[in-house]
Amino acid sequence: MSWTEIVIEVALSDAETLSDALMDAGALSVSVEDADLGTAAEQPLFGEPGMEPKEAAWQRSRVVVLAEVDADHAAIVSNAAKACGVAVPPYSLRPVAAQDWVRLTQSQFEPIHIGKNIWVVPSWHKGHDGPDANGLILELDPGLAFGTGSHPTTRLCMEWLEIHVPQQKPQSLLDYGCGSGILAMVAKKLGSGCTVVGVDIDPHAIDAARYNSERNHCDVAYYLPEDFSARSAVQVFDIVVANILSGPLKLMAPMLCSRIAAGGSLTLSGVLAEQAEDVIAAYAQWIPLSVWAEQDGWVALSGTLK
Repeated sequence: MSWTEIVIEVALSDAETLSDALMDAGALSVSVEDADLGTAAEQPLFGEPGMEPKEAAWQRSRVVVLAEVDADHAAIVSNAAKACGVAVPPYSLRPVAAQDWVRLTQSQFEPIHIGKNIWVVPSWHKGHDGPDANGLILELDPGLAFGTGSHPTTRLCMEWLEIHVPQQKPQSLLDYGCGSGILAMVAKKLGSGCTVVGVDIDPHAIDAARYNSERNHCDVAYYLPEDFSARSAVQVFDIVVANILSGPLKLMAPMLCSRIAAGGSLTLSGVLAEQAEDVIAAYAQWIPLSVWAEQDGWVALSGTLK
């Protein structure tokens, strides 16, 4: 089946309302993107939990509507505009050719080489040339839970683990905000005798992490926060790692620090370089942290509990 995209440029104030009206008028889907994408006028738009942008749109927004190829595209636009009480905006059409969408999606995810010897390999690349057969190989497909190794914060944490787990030989490790379980699995493969625990607030992430760990033959226990607190109220760990975002990390400072064993290590990421000093200050009364490494504007912070 083929489709057609209807492309409309609108002002910030109209983007959300028009998008809803277009769906009601027969659009199959609607997305909004920066009309200045790729130019000097491009605007970044992101936020942390509790600090999300008020409007998911830009000063000059491009609304992209997916419709069936034989739909009445003019009617979709005019009916949506009428519902919004605005003039019919100018628009253009562009064809969307039928493709093997599964193959197209898979082609965007190649094996990822991280650090010296870690490979993250999608299942459809398993057995192909590329990853070192003697490397630490994780079979992991993109999914609902964060953590495939493509984001700088995940890479930073994996690189830290690759260096420090063999050096420190920890008996226990906590991955708080485990997402897909990628950091917990790396830790387990690097320290086979280490007890590894993963915690996440998202039940879907816990399910994904358990599935990924089973597929990669990693014995890791995963819990929701309330279950973790109930089962392990006073348990401390030789290494605690948390790859979340700066806001939640600052709020969780007392809790995370209470989980570090004497002489143990804490590593944090999900922190932009300009946020590092604030996060370091939030932890200062419990543990001294410093920037361990930086990638693409993101940092990993690390320190040892005295």
